Amino acid sequence: MRLAAFSHLIYQEGKAMLDKISLALVIIGAINWALVGVFQFDLVAYLFGGQGATLSRIVYTLVGAAGLWCISLLFSERVSAKE
Repeated sequence: MRLAAFSHLIYQEGKAMLDKISLALVIIGAINWALVGVFQFDLVAYLFGGQGATLSRIVYTLVGAAGLWCISLLFSERVSAKE
């Protein structure tokens, strides 16, 4: 029984970390899109060698995957912080 509780705790902590990483990537993507919309400046492309560069495509893919993951946050139960 203890192993099941421990594995559930590890799962919850891992999911919380993935939630935070995904949210950070979505915020980065939102900032990039704001820059594109307001100033016609793609920061990701500028930093990583153009829109077609491998690193840029990796960043775009990670931001997109993070956005898809964050959809699950809309439907998850909220857990109040322990005080």
